[in-house]
Order: sequence, then structure tokens, then C-alpha cells
Amino acid sequence: MGIIRGKGIWREVMNKIVLIGRLTKDPEITIIEETGKALCKLILAVDRLFKDSNGEKQADFIPIVFWDKKAEIICEYMTKGKMISVSGRLQTGSYEASDGTKRYKAEVIVEDFQFVDSKKEVV
Repeated sequence: MGIIRGKGIWREVMNKIVLIGRLTKDPEITIIEETGKALCKLILAVDRLFKDSNGEKQADFIPIVFWDKKAEIICEYMTKGKMISVSGRLQTGSYEASDGTKRYKAEVIVEDFQFVDSKKEVV
């Protein structure tokens, strides 16, 4: 995939996000009935670089979405607490809640990932 230039903008990197964090729970796979595609949504806890005023570590909890084969692999090999690196694009949207208020959401659609935890040696 090449980089496309247009009016001085590197279009390939306009919406690119890279995160390293830990799964907050065991992943679960869902098969979308209409398409038969596999879907795995999870929350990634990503540590901040600084501590709060009490000296406590802080983290952001970011919704992550895996599709198809990536979803299957994540559900097969990852568990709560495991560390992973993901790269993808940020996707935003909105919906109307049951109380009639407009809600907004943002999630990372994964394009690539890498397991970060090293394998433990079997003794």
C-alpha cells in the first residue's frame, strides 16, 4: 500500500492510532447473523505516562473492535490481563439512548495487532 499525496497531506496516516494495553476481560466472539462475519469487541486499559496527585497510576479504557480472522485469533489466544499492541483507525458515531438523549461513541477498528506478553517457559 503506497502513500497518497493530496494537497500536501499524507492521506494514509490521517486517521491512524497505535495503542499498547491490557485486556480488561476475556474476549468473546459474536457472529453477525446478516453477514456471518466474526466480531470481537473489548476494552483495552492503556496506562498513562503520569501518576495522579496521589501518586496513583492512571489508565484510559478504550473500546477496541476486531473483525473476521483477527477476532477469531484474539478470542482463541488472549485472556483478561494479557498485553497487546493494536493499530487501526478511530471511528466515531452517535445514537439516541432510551431516555431520548444523544450519545456519542468512539472506538478503534483494528487493522493490525501484535501480542506483547512473552511466552512463559514450561518447567
